[in-house]
Amino acid sequence: MVMTGCNGAKYVEDGDYLLTAVSVNCDNPHINISSLEPYIRQHPNSKWLSVIKAPLGLYSASGRDTTKWINRTLRSWGEKPVVYDSVLSAKTSEDLAVAMQNKGFLDAKVRPVLCVKGKRAKVQYNISANEPYIVRNVKYVIEDNVVDSILRANNQLLNIRSGQMFSINELNDERKRITDYLSDNGYFQFNKEFIHFDIDSSHVNHTVDMTMYLDRYRRNSYQELSDHPIYVVRSVNFSGNEESGFRIRKKVLEQNCFITPGKPYSNKDLQMTYNRFSRLHAIKYTNIHYDEDQSAKALDCNIQISPQKTHSLQFQPEGTNTAGDFGAAASLVYQNRNLFNGSELLNISARGAFETIRGLEGYQSHSYQEYGVEASLNFPRYLLPGLSRAFHRKSSATSELLVSYNWQNRPEFHRRVFAATWRYKWSNPLYHSQYKVDVLDINFISMPWISETFKHDYLDSVSNRNAILRYNYEDLLIMKIGLGYTWNHKGHSLRLNLESAGNLLSALARPLAFQKNEDGKYKAIGIAFAQYVKADFDYCRLIDFDSRNALALHARLGIAYPYGNSTILPFEKRYFSGGGNSVRGWGVRELGPGSYTGKDGRIDFINQTGDIKIDLSMEMRSALFWKFQGAIFVDAGNIWTIRNYKDQPGGQFKLATFWQQMAVAYGVGIRLNFDYFLIRLDMGMKAVNPVYNSGREHYPFIHPKFSRDKAFHFAVGLPF
Repeated sequence: MVMTGCNGAKYVEDGDYLLTAVSVNCDNPHINISSLEPYIRQHPNSKWLSVIKAPLGLYSASGRDTTKWINRTLRSWGEKPVVYDSVLSAKTSEDLAVAMQNKGFLDAKVRPVLCVKGKRAKVQYNISANEPYIVRNVKYVIEDNVVDSILRANNQLLNIRSGQMFSINELNDERKRITDYLSDNGYFQFNKEFIHFDIDSSHVNHTVDMTMYLDRYRRNSYQELSDHPIYVVRSVNFSGNEESGFRIRKKVLEQNCFITPGKPYSNKDLQMTYNRFSRLHAIKYTNIHYDEDQSAKALDCNIQISPQKTHSLQFQPEGTNTAGDFGAAASLVYQNRNLFNGSELLNISARGAFETIRGLEGYQSHSYQEYGVEASLNFPRYLLPGLSRAFHRKSSATSELLVSYNWQNRPEFHRRVFAATWRYKWSNPLYHSQYKVDVLDINFISMPWISETFKHDYLDSVSNRNAILRYNYEDLLIMKIGLGYTWNHKGHSLRLNLESAGNLLSALARPLAFQKNEDGKYKAIGIAFAQYVKADFDYCRLIDFDSRNALALHARLGIAYPYGNSTILPFEKRYFSGGGNSVRGWGVRELGPGSYTGKDGRIDFINQTGDIKIDLSMEMRSALFWKFQGAIFVDAGNIWTIRNYKDQPGGQFKLATFWQQMAVAYGVGIRLNFDYFLIRLDMGMKAVNPVYNSGREHYPFIHPKFSRDKAFHFAVGLPF
């Protein structure tokens, strides 16, 4: 494909030119060139990873006989050569000139330069910005006296001042700002067409005089001019609430409706009502219509709701792959979207799974069975006593109660987990933020049976006793609280999570005379409880180069500290490294902590865990052909322990040396994107290995060995 891409002019006719490059150059260094790129009408053929013109190569590799399947396939997967078009080039020059004029450079000139070599051509648009224009005088002519007093009383609405750089974009912003303000304060019929500007640029020294006109109101050409009318909401009516046996309490509808009788019309209230109704699980869509009474300057608001299907039942078969052990699972999910006629969402799911486990010796069974049931109830509001109606209207929170029971039978042990959570969630669209508070999260972990073989080999043997392993095969109680924050905006994504467990139980231990177990740990309801604090920071940045290529940057830092009633973190709360979402040159739980070397493959999944985690990744993503996407990546990171555990030598975090234990990997990936889900296969290679006996093993990037350094990862979804 690379070689045929070099022959991309194969299907370019004589007299035409293959467009190979387009660039924009401006003599004013303060102009942001990237802001002008959207005005380019014609771009060269796309590239894989912004380097290789493989789509053009695929097309060029096809034969001329389109009756053959292979030729049609190559052309559909590839990309037709982009032939230079002088008409599009001229339109691009015009658009760039207009864009510069909108920035205030009214005398800007654009000169396209065509460079031809053989059957290939490059175009460069050279922009001479010349001097920007400055606003000399500003005048406002507002014929409606009431509107005039409103706007002049608010300095932020009339924001253009003498002495600032002239910009058409600033004029449009002011036009929108005034329209939005008036539309939110009763002016139901007002729109931006009532505002226009007169610009006089005939003065010397690159200055302009600006006059803004705000015309009086006229409904149509037959009506006389008048002041702009202010409309008041007279009534709010709901319909569709009794259709097909569907019913939602009127109080719930009123709490989510911001349109209030007696208040002036507000477009902001209208949009907020649409947003709040879209959050109600019981409602499919909403249509809001105003009936206008011109004589009374009143509006009757009619809100028509269309209900969702209240009940649903889904069956979901699955294929499972746990560290290479394949199996099958199935889930049955029931949903009720209007349980108490208040748009409450009830989810009840039952799941069963079966896997055959390889590599086990000395056990009666070689299969893994899991059964679980989970019920969650979501309320579209805060459930707290004493909250006012006004508070409920302002908040966009949900309350969730979740209860689950999980039943696991492995050849080595049986495990039961009961969990109950009460949490609140809310969002702030203005700041692109979401929040989560786990008021109470309780987990009971019970180990009712452990095989004698497993006890003898790992738990009771004096010569092979592992404290970390033993701790994680005892009954345990985790009672925690947590805080979560998520921010997403313009390619940036930030997630912060903080949780703390065991503090309340620890405070009650002495006053209530809790008993202790044989290790001296307090027990609540007969079970030792965990005590720790844990914090996670996760940041991702996506930089789009064009519609087909992007660079993704990712950083994650996590730290957890056991204290008080715990010296070891519960297994579920410990960090691991390696795998498809971490340092991809290693398999899952094959890296770390620090320079620790695994000794027993059957229990290394316990020992290769830690209290601190660092992950750094850089991935170049590119659309290839059809639904295939590709990636090249570099990952770095590791895990460490805070304490020096004798079962994890070399695993403790030390500020002076941790950077020497950072593992580095590189690799390539292929993804199949079906929009609603993505399947990926990544191949990682070790580049820097913190576990080594020689220099060749320390730097496999310099001394690669495919059989030793490779790791394949099959997964669903992007790594970050």
